Amino acid sequence: MKKHQYTNQLIHETSPYLLQHARNPVNWMPWGDEALEKAKKENKLLLISIGYAACHWCHVMEHESFEDTAIAQVMNDYFVCIKVDREERPDIDQIYMTAVQLMTQRGGWPLNVIALPDGRPFWGGTYFMKDVWMNTLLQVHNFHQENPDKTVEYAERLKQGISDSNLIPISKEGQDITIEHLKQAVQHWQSNLDYQEGGSAGAPKFMMPNNLSFLLRWAHQANDADILEYVETTLSKMAMGGIYDQVGGGFARYSTDANWKVPHFEKMLYDNGQLLSVYAQAFKKTKNPLYAEVINQTIDFLKREMRSPEHGFYSSLDADSEGEEGKFYVWKKQELQQLLKDEFELFSKYYNINATGYWEDGNYILLRRHTDETFANENMLSLSDLKDKVKSWQTTLLKERESRIRPGLDDKILSSWNALAISGLVDSHQALGNTEFLELAEKNMQFLKEKQMSSDGTLKHSYKNDISKIDGFLEDYALMIQALLDLVETTGNIPYLEDAKLLMNKTFEQFYDSEKSIFYFTPKSQTDVINRSIEVHDNVIPASNSVMANNLIRLGHLTANQDYLKIAERTVSKMIDDFKNYPGGYSNWLHVALDFTDKHFEVVIAGEDAIEKLKKLQENYLPNCLFCAGTTDKQLPLLENRIVNGKTLIYICQNNTCQLPVESTKEALQITATNE
Repeated sequence: MKKHQYTNQLIHETSPYLLQHARNPVNWMPWGDEALEKAKKENKLLLISIGYAACHWCHVMEHESFEDTAIAQVMNDYFVCIKVDREERPDIDQIYMTAVQLMTQRGGWPLNVIALPDGRPFWGGTYFMKDVWMNTLLQVHNFHQENPDKTVEYAERLKQGISDSNLIPISKEGQDITIEHLKQAVQHWQSNLDYQEGGSAGAPKFMMPNNLSFLLRWAHQANDADILEYVETTLSKMAMGGIYDQVGGGFARYSTDANWKVPHFEKMLYDNGQLLSVYAQAFKKTKNPLYAEVINQTIDFLKREMRSPEHGFYSSLDADSEGEEGKFYVWKKQELQQLLKDEFELFSKYYNINATGYWEDGNYILLRRHTDETFANENMLSLSDLKDKVKSWQTTLLKERESRIRPGLDDKILSSWNALAISGLVDSHQALGNTEFLELAEKNMQFLKEKQMSSDGTLKHSYKNDISKIDGFLEDYALMIQALLDLVETTGNIPYLEDAKLLMNKTFEQFYDSEKSIFYFTPKSQTDVINRSIEVHDNVIPASNSVMANNLIRLGHLTANQDYLKIAERTVSKMIDDFKNYPGGYSNWLHVALDFTDKHFEVVIAGEDAIEKLKKLQENYLPNCLFCAGTTDKQLPLLENRIVNGKTLIYICQNNTCQLPVESTKEALQITATNE
C-alpha cells in the first residue's frame, strides 16, 4: 500500500474535489464551524480556496502551489486554510465570487479569498502562479499585522457591497409587462449575436442553453426568421464542432475559440441535461435529423459514463487525463490510419483530419464542416451508406478510446443537476417518442425522492456513498419542482404534482421574503454564511428565482392558485429594466415574461385516450402551452366537469376562458397556432 507523507482533514469528505486535496501538505479543512472557530481562537485569517473537480486551472494551481511544502508552510503558519467544492456549496461560492468581482471586476476558478476570522473577505483573486502566490500571501499577512483596523474597515465595506448587490433587483417597484419590453430586449441583444458561427460574438464561446431556448421560442411566437436562423446556425455549428464529442456524444463546457473547435474538455451534467432540452425543442420546431442524432448520442453518453447503479447521474468528467488536457478525446493521424485502414481517407474528409482539425502536438480534434446530406452528395454516397460508415467509425474509435486512461469522474450526485437531466430526458421523449428516455427520467426522479427528499418536502443537495448531505438550496427546490411539473405534463401522473406542491410549500416556508417578493438562495435555517444571497441573473444555469417564477405560473394554472400567478407576475415586473439592458443575463426571465405578454394556452385533454393524444400534441413545438391530461375529473381543477363518456376531448383555454372542445389533435394544433 502506498504511504502518503501528508494527510489533512479533507480525507474524511465525500467530494472528489476535496479528496483531490486531502494529501496536500496544506492543512486544509472543510467549510464548517470547526474551521471558523479555529480561526477565531487562534486569531488567524481565513484562506478560502474554491474550485471543482473538473476545473483544469484548479489542478494546475494545486500542483504548482498547494503541493509545494514551502508555500504550504506559509499557508499553515499564517492562515486557517479552507477548501470548498463550489458544486457542493454554491452559496459560499456566490458570496466570495461576488466579493472578488467587486474587488477585481473579474472572476473564475480557482477562486482564492482571504477573510477575517468571521468570514468577511478583504482580498481575493483567481489563479496565481507559484511565485506570485507566495509573495501575495506574505504581503497580505504583513499588511493585516501592521494595519488591522484598515483590514477590518475594508472587509466591512466589502461585506456591505456584497449585501448591496442583492438589493439592486429587489428594491425597485414593478412595471407593467408589455411585449414592447421584450422586443426592445431582443433588439438590444442582436448586436452581440454571431450570425455566422452562432453563439455570442467572439471567444470564448459558452453554449448558454437557456438563451437558445428563449430565442427559439421568440422566433416561433414572433415569426422572426432571422432569430430562428441564428438559433439553427448555433445548434448545428455546436453539433458539428469540436465542442461536441463526435465519437461518444455529449458536450464539453465551452469552446476556447470563436468557431466551436477547441473545447475546454470537461463535460458537465448541467450542460448536457439542458442541451437535451434545447435540441429536443429545436427538433420539434425544425425536424432537423442532426438534432435527433445529438439527442440520441448524448443520452447514450449519459447512460454509459454518467449514470450510477442507483439511477442517479454523476456531476462531471474532468478535462484532464494523465495530467494532460483533452488527451482522452484527441487523436494522432497515424493512430487513425491504423484503426480505419482503407476507410481513413473518407474519414479524414468527414472529420477534418487536416489543417482545419489540427490542434497541437500532432493531435487532431474531430469536427465537421458539412451536413451529412452535403457530404454524401459531394462524395457520391447515398445518405444511408454514409450514416452506416459514420456509425462504424464511431464504434471503432469508441472501443479504442475505452482502452485509454479515463478522465477523472466527479461521482457526487447533485439534486439540482439531476433535475435538469430529468427535464432534458422528458423533453427528448416528447420530441422523439422514445419511451426509454421517459423511463430514465422517472427512475432518476425516484432515486432523488428516495435519497434526497424527506416526507415533509425537505431536500438535500448532494449524495455520495449512500450519504445525503448539505441542506438543499433554492436551485435544488426550483429545478426539482420544474422536473416534477415536466413529468406531470408528460405523463398525467398526479403523484408528481403532489410532490411539486409539497416542495413549493417548503420553498415558501424556508426561502421566501414576502416583503421583497423574492426567494433567497439559502434556507432561513442556515447560519454558517455571512450573507443570504439572492440569485436573479440567468447564467449557464438559469437563476433559481426565474425558475421559481416559471414554476409558480405552471403550478398556479394546474391547481387554480391565483396567488401563485400574482407572485410570479409581481416578481417578473421588477426585472424589466434589467432584461431590457442585459437580455443575455435574463433570458429565462424573458421566457417567463412571454407568458404574460403573448398568447398562452392551457391545453386540457380529458378522456380515456388522453395520454395518447397528449403524445401526439407534444411531438410539436408548442412553447406557449401548458398541458393537463387525465382520465378522471377528480384529478385536477382543469379537468373538472370535462370528462364525457366514450370521448376524449381537447379543451384550449386562455385567460380563464375555454373554447368549445375538439376531438382531433389537428384541430387543437390549429387553435393554438392561430387563436382564432
